[in-house]
Amino acid sequence: MHFYKGINYYDSPTIIMGRIMNVDSALGGINDGSVVAISGFNIAATPEFLILKLYERYRDTGHPRDLFIVADTLPAARERALDFVAKSMIKDGDFDFIRGFMLPFLGVAPWLQRLAIENRVEAYSFPIGVATKWFRSVASGIPTITKVGLGTFLDPRQDGIYLNDLARERRTCKVELVSINGDEYLLYDCPKPSVGLIRGSATDEFGNLTMSEEAIYSSVLAITQAVKAQPNPGTVIAQVLYVSRFVNPRDVHVPGPLIDHIVVSPPEYHMQSASVKYDPSVCGRFMLSNACLSDNDVPDFESAIARRIVLEFVNLVERLGKPITINLGIGIPALAARIIKSEGIDDYITITVESGPWGGIALGGDDFGVAISPRAIIPMPDQFIMYEGGIIDAASLGFMQVGPNGDVNPSFLSERVTGPGGFPVIAHGTPRLYFAGAFTAGNRDIVVKNGKLTIVRDGSIIKFVKKPYKIGFNAELGLKAGKDVMYITERAVFRLTSEGLVLEEYAPGIDIEKDVLAKMEFKPVVSRHIRPMDSAVFREGPMRLLDVVTNAIRR
Repeated sequence: MHFYKGINYYDSPTIIMGRIMNVDSALGGINDGSVVAISGFNIAATPEFLILKLYERYRDTGHPRDLFIVADTLPAARERALDFVAKSMIKDGDFDFIRGFMLPFLGVAPWLQRLAIENRVEAYSFPIGVATKWFRSVASGIPTITKVGLGTFLDPRQDGIYLNDLARERRTCKVELVSINGDEYLLYDCPKPSVGLIRGSATDEFGNLTMSEEAIYSSVLAITQAVKAQPNPGTVIAQVLYVSRFVNPRDVHVPGPLIDHIVVSPPEYHMQSASVKYDPSVCGRFMLSNACLSDNDVPDFESAIARRIVLEFVNLVERLGKPITINLGIGIPALAARIIKSEGIDDYITITVESGPWGGIALGGDDFGVAISPRAIIPMPDQFIMYEGGIIDAASLGFMQVGPNGDVNPSFLSERVTGPGGFPVIAHGTPRLYFAGAFTAGNRDIVVKNGKLTIVRDGSIIKFVKKPYKIGFNAELGLKAGKDVMYITERAVFRLTSEGLVLEEYAPGIDIEKDVLAKMEFKPVVSRHIRPMDSAVFREGPMRLLDVVTNAIRR
């Protein structure tokens, strides 16, 4: 007889109804060839215990095998959860457990990337917002049709959603060009999931699932609905940390009748993010009034880029005369969250993260998707409606390459398969885009001091190229949609126009010809009104932006 947190499982109504059980019994009904939907944004809301135990079951028995995995983002971090499974498959040389996957993001999962690059399994990738929409569409019995991806690598006239040759050959998931009333759209399709592996914080004795201690909601409810929808309703297995006698009905995220089996996880496989075991400020239990992860005093060249991004957001507050809502992408743009907080202007610039948090301080790296002291957390499908519909005011996204007409490759190289992530949906819908990143790549020594930028040793890899490897943002379509688009680096700021890129600003201390124009594979238009970047970006100490935004709001 098993006791946990004072609950005798075998005396509870849930056990009588057969929902709470040991993990082997819960996973025992998953058949060979199943399509398994898994929740999770990196480790946040990822049922890591269920994933590892399912793979352990395969290694012990040879079953289930030939699984096809679909997810709303990425249920993994480096060598954790699904990436640990991929590592083990490669080390063992056994590729029969997973026959393929559709994962929107692989950036923090190097072993899953290897499975795709080495053509070991079928590998497909929808944008995150399309994947969340797809789960809801499956639940509703309707096709997933959107303009997201037109004119980019996702368009079947370019590469499509196929990450390797096995995917191009088998087409288990597909993207097609369709016409509705003379307009072009993309139709995304994948097989309906027969199994759902989800995660919540606790369940009550009737199986109702709450996510009250999770950092995000992910697409847990949408995945559950997709699995349970007709035809052929499937099996939903939930991982929880606690069993409670009572859960407030208003806190129930997934009603008990939609869940077939519940497994209690050891705490080490139920963390809020890759490095956060439990922090009440992450799940909204309380807000830290003094939360700040940067003193914003001595900028390096990456934080100088982040400071210039923040200046553009402040300029937007001034132009609109109201607070704004934004999105920050992974990498250098995410650093802007710390600047906004340390400048004390987070009441006027609300940051959203793809996974669902609004406000607070977004974490980076393998913890990306989680925020400290968010003011609101909404389900990820709803968050992406905000992006696709252009409901937010602006976004700053990273770039790897920029082409002569402003096309952006966010992250793709021949030897690196990261997936589109949330980039295509945000770039498609958001009315103002500030692409941000270092001007060059490679081994660099770039110094920020006394309001100037000094390039001691420049990177050898050029990022402003004649032809980007893949297109994630189509500049021509962006201009047609009336978007305001800028490209912000540590040494130069460009604006997108019908003539291509226009160089508008340069960093104090650099030589425009030697440090900018000579390090590009094409020649941009140089503005007749070119000016130095604000030296405050390169100086120690805060930029004192609170007075600027408060005065703008008062006008």
